[in-house]
Amino acid sequence: MSWSRLLLLVVGIVLILGLTAWLLDALQRLYLSVAWISPLLGSVLLVLLLTLLVGLVVALVYYTLLFRRPQRRQPLPPQLPAEKSAVARETLKAVQRQVTYIQDEVARQALRQRAEEIEANLSERDLTVVVFGTGSAGKTSLINAILGQVVGQVGAPMGTTTLGEIYTLRLRGLQRDIRLMDTPGIFEAGIQGTEHERLARQLAAEADLLLFVVDNDLRQTEYAAFQALAEIGKRSLLVFNKADLYLEDERQQIVARIQQRLRGLLSPDDILSVSANPPPLQLESGEWIQPEPDILPLLRRMAAVLRAEGEDLVADNILLQSQRLSEEARQLIDDQRRQQAENIVERFQWIGAGVVAATPLPVVDLLATAVINAQMVVEIGRVYGCEMNLNQGRELAISLAKTLVSLGVVRGALEIFSVALQTNVGTFLVGRGIQGVTAAYLTRIAGKSFIEYFRQNQDWGDGGITEVVQQQFQLNRRDEFMKDFVQEAVARVVKPLTESQKHSVEAKPEQT
Repeated sequence: MSWSRLLLLVVGIVLILGLTAWLLDALQRLYLSVAWISPLLGSVLLVLLLTLLVGLVVALVYYTLLFRRPQRRQPLPPQLPAEKSAVARETLKAVQRQVTYIQDEVARQALRQRAEEIEANLSERDLTVVVFGTGSAGKTSLINAILGQVVGQVGAPMGTTTLGEIYTLRLRGLQRDIRLMDTPGIFEAGIQGTEHERLARQLAAEADLLLFVVDNDLRQTEYAAFQALAEIGKRSLLVFNKADLYLEDERQQIVARIQQRLRGLLSPDDILSVSANPPPLQLESGEWIQPEPDILPLLRRMAAVLRAEGEDLVADNILLQSQRLSEEARQLIDDQRRQQAENIVERFQWIGAGVVAATPLPVVDLLATAVINAQMVVEIGRVYGCEMNLNQGRELAISLAKTLVSLGVVRGALEIFSVALQTNVGTFLVGRGIQGVTAAYLTRIAGKSFIEYFRQNQDWGDGGITEVVQQQFQLNRRDEFMKDFVQEAVARVVKPLTESQKHSVEAKPEQT
């Protein structure tokens, strides 16, 4: 109690006692006066005064004890680090803004629901410990051993699905509950095994703390899986289970090899040897006994990590999930924009082909189609939220056309389609057909290059426009693509030219 409150209490008590003495004196005089007039009335008054006095004493004692009783402080709810929470909230707000640009209603609703779930976890959330590893490593035995020896209450399984069972635990010193989650075994054969592994990896990536269970030295596949989880910042403990099956020297050698392989990825203190389900032993008397699981080092380390780092682990995990959700939304928007932009390129490549085929020149002159390509640039830019006028689009189109010429792409395309169309075009239409199809192909490369330009926020990247054009040229000259492109070009360019020439020839005799 502070000195000011103590002084206030003393002054109050003195004042109350003084008033009480004055009141008693006044009441005594009143009683004597009434008793002198009527003894019976005086007795009634005395009973009333005594009752009032007892009530005052009881009230004084009660409120004094109430004032001195220490107030019980309600435990504060666990608080996440403010900085990480703020970043996660801002990321989720960005996701909500991104979602409005997604046209697929199912994808939009799914992202919005996941964002709301992550935001709800910012205020109150259990610690999630996921047990991960191959089916033969003894994951289920480890969980049973933890459930049998952990301090605190163990809840019933929350559900039995293909993802495994989820238990709720309590550990002393932790304000949050612990959700202990089993996962399907990884590296199983077959389609079902592949799906189980995908689900297991997803759960592992969403864990606050990961128990990566092995039963020997790390296989290469296990090492790759552990490295992938470590690279995204997943806090892990590596559990070397079934250690009782090895001699002491063999066990130490295995642990040493694991420590060597995981140097830089995991602290040696986080590599623990346990025996979750030791085999029965036969005594000299012939009696069989079941040894107790030896998982105490794991329990101690797990409790220490969760107590010391629990709030940071939850914050890091929520931040990671919000960032991954933001990246998923960004990827959906990028795929959506790319599809829209490619439809624009598809349309303009055949427009360009028609223009060039109708007005053939000695060579394919991309500058002659700059106006068409300029409009293509403007429309692609609009898809990516970049407004530009036709003059700006024409400058970009001319710049890229010059690059195509300087890199020999125009000449290479002419050679490719000269050979490809010889068997599809009549002799008198070879030049027009080749030029039209080549123009379509070059417009496609230009359009694909512009898509990359706008995807990178109007930046050609470190390699500049030359590297982007070369990359698109290589991607669009693969055999499987060229075969389909030539077939479509014949249908869209060559056949219309042939039909036009045929009608022209038929019309001449009639004029004659």
